[in-house]
Amino acid sequence: MASVHKEIIIDADPATVWAIISDFTDGPVRMAPGFVTDSRLDEDEPDVRIVTFTDGTVLRERLIALDDEPRRLVFSVTGDTMQPEHDNASMQVFPHGDGGSRFVWIHDVRPDDLAIAMGAGMDHGLSIFKQTVESAAPDAKENA
Repeated sequence: MASVHKEIIIDADPATVWAIISDFTDGPVRMAPGFVTDSRLDEDEPDVRIVTFTDGTVLRERLIALDDEPRRLVFSVTGDTMQPEHDNASMQVFPHGDGGSRFVWIHDVRPDDLAIAMGAGMDHGLSIFKQTVESAAPDAKENA
């Protein structure tokens, strides 16, 4: 099984970063606007979201755990245009430095060759996430 591990430092308060990540329904669009075009709950399975990307990729992701205290979200890609045999993903936000955040995203996936596409998507999404949150952070501080 392949494991893809990504970390990024974001110059924003952990609570701000967590507010986006913990929003299971709209979090993907808020995290990577323009890269993710839609995220919605499945009408028949409210613990499953359907995420659509600009390249036409569609993922069904099942919520496994959402834990506010350690700021950790766990989900699993269960199908649609990507059909892993197994997938388990976790996202976690940690305090970093003076008011910043360290964001850790891990995907364990089988078959192993899916890790290449997942890793590239994670890198792209993280760069957008960092830019989006950091550009909004000064406005958030001014309005607080």
